[in-house]
Amino acid sequence: MLVGYMRVSSDSDRQSTDLQRDALLAAGIDARHLFEDHASGAKDDRPGLAKAMEFVCSGDVLVVWKLDRLGRSLSHLLSIVTTLKDKQVAFRSLTEGMDTTTASGELLFHVFGALAQYERALIQEWVIAGLAAAKRRGRVGGRPASIVGEKRDAVIAALNGGMSKAAVCRNFGVKRTTLIETLARVGWPGAYNADT
Repeated sequence: MLVGYMRVSSDSDRQSTDLQRDALLAAGIDARHLFEDHASGAKDDRPGLAKAMEFVCSGDVLVVWKLDRLGRSLSHLLSIVTTLKDKQVAFRSLTEGMDTTTASGELLFHVFGALAQYERALIQEWVIAGLAAAKRRGRVGGRPASIVGEKRDAVIAALNGGMSKAAVCRNFGVKRTTLIETLARVGWPGAYNADT
């Protein structure tokens, strides 16, 4: 059985699924087997897609008008198609001509998988290179310090004077995790020691 999925990015009157619906009906999908969402592709909450994924059974084919209607990214798209494959459900995209019921469609799916893996590796390389470049320039990644200047000096003086971390947090209005991160940044001995 052919099952169709449609999505538009917003619920406004300017966007409708008419174009997708017409293409899916022309491809032979019964109107009762069409599922749709009116939500951004970046959103995880897509009840229409969830219903379609629940509805399809072994031997069915999930059909979309275009690949970007299904997944919010290449890796997300591959995750959905892999889930379909595990359920023994084929996948077809009308615009791109991708059809996992054919040998060439299956090959294209594997090429997409390799590209997604390559994309993840590239992003990881870029992040590492960017952090290394920032470190060479004296910048440290992460959130800026929350306790700085005179407040930081007063906190350290209070701790050196015997005040507990819990009392410092209450008196200075800071969270315990923020205090510990600050103490670790300045190299204060006992930053991670537990106390009351």
